[in-house]
Amino acid sequence: MPKVYFADMRAGHKENLFDKIGKLLALAGMGQHIAEGDLTAVKIHFGEKGNSAFIRPIFARRVVEEIKKLGAKPFLTDSSTLYPGERKEAVSALVCAIENGFGYACAGAPLIISDGLRGVTETDVAIDGDLLKKVHIGTEIVEADSLVCLTHFKCHELTGFGGAIKNLGMGCASRKGKLVQHSTVAPKVAEAYCTGCGACLKACAHDAIRIIEGKATIDPELCAGCSRCISVCPVKVINVQWNEAADLVMRKMAEYAKGAVTGKEGRAVYLSFITQVSPACDCYGHADAPIVNDIGICASTDPVAIDQACADLVNGARGNEGSALKSGHEPGGDKFRGVYPQIPWEVQLEHGEKVGLGSRGYELVKI
Repeated sequence: MPKVYFADMRAGHKENLFDKIGKLLALAGMGQHIAEGDLTAVKIHFGEKGNSAFIRPIFARRVVEEIKKLGAKPFLTDSSTLYPGERKEAVSALVCAIENGFGYACAGAPLIISDGLRGVTETDVAIDGDLLKKVHIGTEIVEADSLVCLTHFKCHELTGFGGAIKNLGMGCASRKGKLVQHSTVAPKVAEAYCTGCGACLKACAHDAIRIIEGKATIDPELCAGCSRCISVCPVKVINVQWNEAADLVMRKMAEYAKGAVTGKEGRAVYLSFITQVSPACDCYGHADAPIVNDIGICASTDPVAIDQACADLVNGARGNEGSALKSGHEPGGDKFRGVYPQIPWEVQLEHGEKVGLGSRGYELVKI
């Protein structure tokens, strides 16, 4: 049974939170999973502009320092977003990351967007999933020698919660991979607002776009789902058709997570912060009041086990009155359904275990 190491948020003059981070990584065996000379991807969410719930850059720096002690070469990484926003391509995403405090002077490591300038630098990874046989992963994640998955555990409007599985599955996917998880149809142009500028026509590598009577149209039969058109549209009128059901998104996400760590067996460590447990993703340009008080930090080498442990710790806490939590305030209450009643959040854990990503069973070791 995999171990999940847990440290609460208490600190004093003999041991601060940075010391606890170092101890958690050591207990999780990071020294045995990262080798000298490794190019080590530290997968993190840099946060959207205006958000304040993402992991503090100074905590990321301590992780970077521990990796450097092993003689490895860490870099902080995230991927482009599928939707048009502040992080839809690498330049804007890196500016946002630096403005949120992740510059080298603070974090101590270079920043690399894992799927390239426009989110199309990807590597197809073969998997034996129930739904998918290959997944599209950002090339820099695939090329990295080892991985530290640094996750802010919080609620999520489509998956109930966002933990290590989501950080891997959605966060390591290229734009095309994100589209596969979210939609079964081509993006759509809001023709009423299209200026007919032709930027999408020039960017499309599959000859799937035409300008007809001054408006862009996408041929779904020719569209390959790369979603480059979304990122280049200057007026943001090409959008994803979010038609996939939540349970299928979670199953695909778990299979993408499996693909993200394929080839890194025994070379990955997971560290999750159960702090500022916001009711929605860090992709929003705001962070609502946390639904529970800060709980602590978990470390493991099993992404399913660490997510299960984090979910259990959140559900075991008392919910905050006056937050977005509408039910389940009592210790033991379902906090995720208390925010999103219709989301069967357990699906991502069940499917992650089914496809061999990890185990829902775990031993919680408090330090």
